[in-house]
Amino acid sequence: MQAALFDMDGLLVDTEKVWLEIETVVMARLGAAWSAEHQAHLLGGSMERTVAYMLEVSGADVPPGTVWRWMVDGMVGALAEGVHVMPGAAELLDGLRAEGVPVALVTSSLKDIADAVLKAVGRDRFDAVVTADDVTRTKPDPEPYLTAARLLGAQPVRCVVLEDSPTGVAAATAAGCAVVAVPSVLPVEPAPGRLVVSSLTEVTIADLRALVPA
Repeated sequence: MQAALFDMDGLLVDTEKVWLEIETVVMARLGAAWSAEHQAHLLGGSMERTVAYMLEVSGADVPPGTVWRWMVDGMVGALAEGVHVMPGAAELLDGLRAEGVPVALVTSSLKDIADAVLKAVGRDRFDAVVTADDVTRTKPDPEPYLTAARLLGAQPVRCVVLEDSPTGVAAATAAGCAVVAVPSVLPVEPAPGRLVVSSLTEVTIADLRALVPA
C-alpha cells in the first residue's frame, strides 16, 4: 500500500445531515419542498449537479450562481459551528501517519467547504487535498482519485480508497484503486478488491494492506 485516500462527506465526517438541512433551507427559498429521497439522488455528486437538480425540482427562475452561493454559505456557516468526525476515522488517520503511509482527502465538495471541515479535523493529517475546484470532472469520474495518487507519487493500483457512496466507489474502482466502503445513505455491494463494513471502527491498517495486490 503506497497511499490511503479518504472521501470526506459521510465517510470522514458526519455531514450528510448538515447537507440535508442546508438543502432544505435553500429549497424553501426556491419555493419547493426537499426530502431525504432527493438528497439520496445526489449523494457523492458535485455542487453543479446539486444546483441543477434543485432548480429542476423547484422550477424556480433563479440564477444557478445564486443557488450555488446560498449552498456554500449555508454549509460553511453550519460547519463553523462544529464538525462530527465519524467513529474510527481519527484513529485510522493517526495510525496511518504513525506508519508513514501518505494520506489524501478526496472530495466532490468545493474548497471552501473542505477548508471548513479541515479546520476541525486537522489539515496536518493529510499530505494532499483534492476538491471539486482541483479537477475538471468530479466523481464518479476517476479523475479525483487519479489526481490524488499523482500528488502523492503513488500508483493507483497500490492505493486504498475509503468511501461511503456508490458514486465515490465507482470513481475509485474506475481509477484502479482498492476500496473500503462504509455505506451511509445508500447501500454498496461487496466486490473483488472491495471491503464493505458498517463503521471505520471495524477497519485496521492491516485490512487496508490486505486489499492491495501482492
